Amino acid sequence: LGKVTCFSVFACVSVRRIFMTFTRKERRKKKKEERICCSLHLHRPWLCFWILHSLELLEEPVPSAVASDVCQFLARCQSPTGGFAGGPGQHAHLAPTYAAVNALCIIGTEEAYNVINREKLLDFLWSVKQPDGSFVMHVGGEVDVRSAYCAASVASLTNVLTPKLFEDTTNWILRCQNWEGGLSGVPGLEAHGGYTFCGTAALVILGKEHMLDLKALLRWVVSRQMRFEGGFQGRCNKLVDGCYSFWQAGLLPLLHRALYKEGESALSRQRWMFEQQALQEYILLCCQNPTGGLLDKPGKSRDFYHTCYCLSGLSIAQHFGNMDLHHEMILGKEENRLAPTHPVYNICPEKVAQALQHFHRLPVPEDTRQQGTVEPEKQQDLRQK
Repeated sequence: LGKVTCFSVFACVSVRRIFMTFTRKERRKKKKEERICCSLHLHRPWLCFWILHSLELLEEPVPSAVASDVCQFLARCQSPTGGFAGGPGQHAHLAPTYAAVNALCIIGTEEAYNVINREKLLDFLWSVKQPDGSFVMHVGGEVDVRSAYCAASVASLTNVLTPKLFEDTTNWILRCQNWEGGLSGVPGLEAHGGYTFCGTAALVILGKEHMLDLKALLRWVVSRQMRFEGGFQGRCNKLVDGCYSFWQAGLLPLLHRALYKEGESALSRQRWMFEQQALQEYILLCCQNPTGGLLDKPGKSRDFYHTCYCLSGLSIAQHFGNMDLHHEMILGKEENRLAPTHPVYNICPEKVAQALQHFHRLPVPEDTRQQGTVEPEKQQDLRQK
């Protein structure tokens, strides 16, 4: 990977300016398209999360009236049986539940926190828990490691995580690590970037990441960064994709800290274990639409999903460390700097700490099936990650 040239530095146009232009245009188009657009009908909480997280990374404030509207909309997406659906009146599903909880934590107001019915959320999590420790995405739905991560993420953020709820989940996730070193969606399949992130982050939340083969996982993920493009592929022999800027690069902070806890002495105190500059070059030079928004690769269309995860990966590449040790590497102009993102939850660290503090003041909902709660020390550890 070559050094950045003067031309490429000047070509790093402001992601802040173009994204805000994109967002304003899309908001204006929204009402016109509501009647005919159905492709994202099942993903509406995701749209809230992708946009809100992109804005918080850009450090753009959300007007209080808009934030309140989002809270009211997500409240309509909450199922009477617990959890959140892809839209009002639909069945609860772990993926939009994750998106809705993250979006509400980004807003971070009392109104936002009060939307979440924690007692019903715990009931919903139990309804999708399987005897082998895995989770289905919805009642009667499919099993894969995404569901374990979504369940662990929302349970830990809202303080409904109990050892009984996640009994055998660690062992099930560990079975997803294959001979390549990465993790698959279910045991026995091909390693994949999104599944690897979900499985690893879930184990971090559960405090069991040390049980992975960390060296094999490290070898697999660093091999996914493309030598020429600088971005990441999702699987072996696949093309680069901007969204893996987070799903793959986001693994490196988790691995760095896991290896540090294992006593690895050769770890850098200034850089993650990937080419941070090369990833920034790929995102800034190859993944921006000139009129706003980010994308998979040149020639592809922009969308809020790729905008969110390209920006999330750019944030990971710009910031090393945590609140106690922080080092920045910003390519191009200072206005290219994004806010840090939490590598486990993918929302800003202060919003994670604020949510944990708020919900930890509340008791874990009573549940005859649970045999204890997560120790306060574990909650403090998550704030520091």
